[in-house]
Amino acid sequence: MASKSWHLDRRTFLRGTGAALGLPLMHGMLPANESKAIAELPRRLNCFYFPFGVCQKQEWDWFPTGDGKDFQFSKTLSSLEPLRDDVTVMDGISHPKSRSMPGHDTGDTFLTGASMKSPDFQNTISLDQFAAAHIGDQTRYASLTLSSDGGIGEPTRTRTMSYSRKGQPIPAMSDPQKIFAMLFGASESGDRARLQRKASMLDRVLEDARSFRRRLGQHDTQKLDEYLTSVRSVEQGVQRSQTWLDTARPNVDPKSVNLDVTPEQPVEFIRAMYDLLYLAVQTDSTRLTTYQIGQNLGAAFSANVLPKAVGLSNWHGLGHKSSEPLARFHVFLTQELSRYLSRLKETKEADGSLLDRTIVFYGSGNAATHGTTNYPIILAGGRALGMRHGQYLKFTEKTPLSNLFVTMLQRLNVPADSFADSDGDMSELLA
Repeated sequence: MASKSWHLDRRTFLRGTGAALGLPLMHGMLPANESKAIAELPRRLNCFYFPFGVCQKQEWDWFPTGDGKDFQFSKTLSSLEPLRDDVTVMDGISHPKSRSMPGHDTGDTFLTGASMKSPDFQNTISLDQFAAAHIGDQTRYASLTLSSDGGIGEPTRTRTMSYSRKGQPIPAMSDPQKIFAMLFGASESGDRARLQRKASMLDRVLEDARSFRRRLGQHDTQKLDEYLTSVRSVEQGVQRSQTWLDTARPNVDPKSVNLDVTPEQPVEFIRAMYDLLYLAVQTDSTRLTTYQIGQNLGAAFSANVLPKAVGLSNWHGLGHKSSEPLARFHVFLTQELSRYLSRLKETKEADGSLLDRTIVFYGSGNAATHGTTNYPIILAGGRALGMRHGQYLKFTEKTPLSNLFVTMLQRLNVPADSFADSDGDMSELLA
């Protein structure tokens, strides 16, 4: 293929302050066949979750006024005004199977649409992991799972938004230093040694399991097989990582993120998490991310520390009162979302911006006071993927949230005619 005389190498780096930062894909990096190159550009999905619902009282109602294109952002969402043409606010939708669940439980099912019932609380695959099974091999990391609290928590009080094909929770990372080190810190030789150790360990585990399996009864064999499914998924991840050993990691200046932030600095902590997500997108380290801003548990770190960003206490208590203090906290949360969206929009990629090729899904499995219908939902970005914005859409309970999931998956070029209990897509969101 003939190249342009001014063609830039995709792996061009900006050098300064002792570090090299990979550039986003620019128009000058495209080959002569631009239309084909643009069609093959990254398609991304970022998912965010917050617990305990929103205020819906009088002048502090989270939802806009008006409808369609003729709407006005509420006080709570006013920081989104400069991004109006890149944002859709949604009203009235929820997961039908979650409506009979207690309000604290719906964080577990926000990206799955499942019905989790006692005693086994079985979940299903989450939206991000469904997409990762199809497009995750395009980047070093198939997906990135973050939360403010970290780990997996307990059933109905999840600390993660991501669930495997078997409905098993995927642990979320919460330490900015460890997240940065995973994405950008290890050397090639360090990566190789670490993967060799992990592969060797997994080989021993699987060898012992095969020997042990012969001594088990039918029921215990089934339980062991379920466990080995998780082990094999780790093994597949190791094998996948080995294919990236000869590809250099982006060399990102650690000073670009406040990695020394402590849990007692809620503003700086949330901002650091958003900064890490931005870098993951900008360097194309992954195209599928989740960030659970808060856990549906009153005693959680996120519930007790993050509201201090605006001088408030327990998030759970604010959710029960559902009044002005909760709204003021959401003013802050929306401002941080707006800051993130603006960074994506200001970063050029080919003939548009990072935001144009990134679908951002932000919301909660609660409405007001732990209600489980009428989820507050914001959708942003993805205009180059065929998404249409600048609107406030109102739906009835007949419309399952999974219809939105189908629409997003299709925009990511993930083959999906259905997801969970969907009964179609959302043409209202398509250009």
